[in-house]
Amino acid sequence: MIRFDNVGLRYGSGPEILQDVSFALLPGSFHFLTGASGAGKSSLLKLIYMAHRPTRGQITLFDRALARLTRDDLPELRRRIGVVFQDFQLLPHLSALDNVALPLRLAGVSEGAVKTQCAELLHWVGLGNHLDSPPSTLSGGQQQRVAIARAVINRPRLLLADEPTGNVDDGIGMRLLYLFEEMHKLGTTVIIATHNETLIQRFDHPCLHLENGRLTAMPRAFARRM
Repeated sequence: MIRFDNVGLRYGSGPEILQDVSFALLPGSFHFLTGASGAGKSSLLKLIYMAHRPTRGQITLFDRALARLTRDDLPELRRRIGVVFQDFQLLPHLSALDNVALPLRLAGVSEGAVKTQCAELLHWVGLGNHLDSPPSTLSGGQQQRVAIARAVINRPRLLLADEPTGNVDDGIGMRLLYLFEEMHKLGTTVIIATHNETLIQRFDHPCLHLENGRLTAMPRAFARRM
């Protein structure tokens, strides 16, 4: 599903944010991505999502070398990926339901099915009374749940989440993790960047740990191959 070979990343002429990162994740796996603030977690997720290209090294995604892709190849590949950004990236002029509906409408799903599926998911994450609410009327935690619902609504093959429980209480945080667990059971590969040690300990999944831009904990699936 994902392979990094000696990947490095720097912004401009600054120091490398990521250094010699190598790992491989199997399809349908679930990993936590841990590390202190500034360790490079968000940068690594952006490389997987193809928001940035590595300074050096090679990344393979869905069995395709990203260095060989053209700009026209990117939209089709990105449609296979659900992303929960730290800043949510909700469209301010759309309601909560219409924000969640974007991936389904882009995929050509019928409008009746779109509204039914989106309403059901928003009810499940505790926002059933906010279907028509624009993001500006929602709290940070509510906006985060809308962003998560949008990321999972079309059952992506790969789900990336950057601190998805950072603005919600522990009860909602556990509910969201169970949602990611359900996606995993359906075959989605899941990577969650988090500082929440309680959640990490509650779920028996391996960790990728970044420290000063270097990967210091190797996932078990890759370790068996070495």
